[in-house]
Amino acid sequence: MKKKPAFKLPHTLVLIYILVIAVYVLSLLVPSGEYQRAEKTVQGQTRLVTMPGTYHNLDKKSLGPEWLLIAPIRGFQDGALIIFLIFIFGGVFSILGKTGAIESGIQRLAQFFSRNPKSKKFVIPVLMVVFSLAGGIYGMAEESIPFVLIFIPLAISLGYDSIVGVAIPFLGSAVGFAAAFFNPFTVGIAQGLSDLPLYSGLPYRLILWAIGTVFAIVFVMLYAGKITKDPTKSPVYEIDRARGYAPSVDSSKNAPWGAAQKIILLVLGLGIALLIYGILAKGWYMEEIAALFLGIGLISGFIARIPPSEIAVSFIAGAKDVMNVTLIIAGGRAILIILHEAVVLDTVLQFTAGVISVVPDLITAHMMFFTQGIINFFIHSGTAQAALTMPIMAPLSDLVGITRQTTVLAFQLCEVINPILPTSAVTMGVLGVAKIPWEKWAKWFVPLMIVLIVFSLIALIPPVLTHWGPF
Repeated sequence: MKKKPAFKLPHTLVLIYILVIAVYVLSLLVPSGEYQRAEKTVQGQTRLVTMPGTYHNLDKKSLGPEWLLIAPIRGFQDGALIIFLIFIFGGVFSILGKTGAIESGIQRLAQFFSRNPKSKKFVIPVLMVVFSLAGGIYGMAEESIPFVLIFIPLAISLGYDSIVGVAIPFLGSAVGFAAAFFNPFTVGIAQGLSDLPLYSGLPYRLILWAIGTVFAIVFVMLYAGKITKDPTKSPVYEIDRARGYAPSVDSSKNAPWGAAQKIILLVLGLGIALLIYGILAKGWYMEEIAALFLGIGLISGFIARIPPSEIAVSFIAGAKDVMNVTLIIAGGRAILIILHEAVVLDTVLQFTAGVISVVPDLITAHMMFFTQGIINFFIHSGTAQAALTMPIMAPLSDLVGITRQTTVLAFQLCEVINPILPTSAVTMGVLGVAKIPWEKWAKWFVPLMIVLIVFSLIALIPPVLTHWGPF
């Protein structure tokens, strides 16, 4: 009897386009409507926010089928900065790969851990705490992408796989972002729009950040232990082998370790230090980050005495490798563009706010959490989501008997689903540069996501029962 072929998910780009079609059909069925907007100054910046109680229906705006093709093209325009940033990362790390500096440095680290095996067990928890702090304090998100390209070879040299290399910076910062205690892009903006004292409720948020970070670390360490015992249990085992992700710790097979490689690693280290300073002190964003890494790549190529034409060829080869993810990002942006053009996003918000207003008090915060999760599927900017939803949710919380502080917490905790969203530019950017198929990452992440969702729902109960105030 002939065996049936195993079911295989379509390519991620196909899945994204299926979502675009589904949202297009939804836009034809949902009534058009909108809230009025007004300018409001939050943390010294003027933002356009929704005005509660101003929702009104509009004449139905039905988009023609040509929008199924126009929207992804507009998606390239909307996502130009993040797309260009990913091209830069792909090209620069291709140049760095040609210099041999990162491979040499990772090899020396692997040899160190081989000689000091007890130190190895601290790598994952220490580094994930660092990245979680970055997510919780200043909202690290796009900035985690270049670290993925550094930590994948490190993880593999320690006997793990590329998933662990992604999880250390990306999952660490994502959990910190969701359970943030200072993040100005979620907690700060949401509290400002809700008329709460800035960064109030800090003790409880610190507790949640610590617990969430521990959950993520334990999950990754248990998985890493399983992969160490049997590498074939890795969902990316064949992918890692095919790409030659296996730095040797054998001293007889050392990569070049001359003055050029040492200087390049110093340039990379100073560049990362400058990146952190620029983000925290100068408010750098994607343009500045892209320029910094482009500079690192060019300087490294010249230090390694690579001819300019070869630098160009390496850069193009690296950029070509991430073309797939840029198409996926454009498709993800297309979903939001269709909702905006059909003027139905506010209708979705108005409907869900109406549902929340009639549910029992104890699960109101949970309904807000799920509502924010739905909105988060379409809008991945914490600032943009806060500007859209918090002016509606904050007054609604007064009517249904929960505090505004609880509403802000429900808003920020919904970010726990971000690492699995195929519509998220950061998620797909990370997986794109790591060359890990979304479906393999999603299957691996789902158990932790369920744990984090349950944790978030439980975390919302004490604030509801105690009427958690602003301080």
